[in-house]
Amino acid sequence: MFALISLVLLCLPLLAASALRRVPAGQVHSLYRHGRPVRLLQPGTHWVLPLVDRVAHRIDLGGQVLRFQEPLAGAADVHGTVYWQVLEPERADAVIDQVDQLIRRGALEALREEPAATAANPRDLGSRLKQALNGALRERGMMVTRVELDFA
Repeated sequence: MFALISLVLLCLPLLAASALRRVPAGQVHSLYRHGRPVRLLQPGTHWVLPLVDRVAHRIDLGGQVLRFQEPLAGAADVHGTVYWQVLEPERADAVIDQVDQLIRRGALEALREEPAATAANPRDLGSRLKQALNGALRERGMMVTRVELDFA
């Protein structure tokens, strides 16, 4: 009986420490319980249920950078940098793991739609690419802030 009480007293501080979550400034953490989203943890310190709740995504609210290189049919390779950020973490939480693929696929589709204008005016093509990407990402709570293209 004494051993059981001492074991509980030893485990109690560990459980209390695992129930405390610290979210740094500029981030939002999505809290999941039994595989379903419960809430978003804003910056600060939060109490969660240990062994039941888990942080599924750590969403950075600052700017993100994605670099890509895509070969185009009949043209040189396109190197680019896409700067994007999360505006609405509630909406972005569902697709935050696939955002790199969404941006790459959207950029490739937009570049293939305008093969003649690819090397003509990179600045104009970058702004059209930004508009096309924003059309797909805005409904998901994200926004492309800038696109830089370089043709090899």
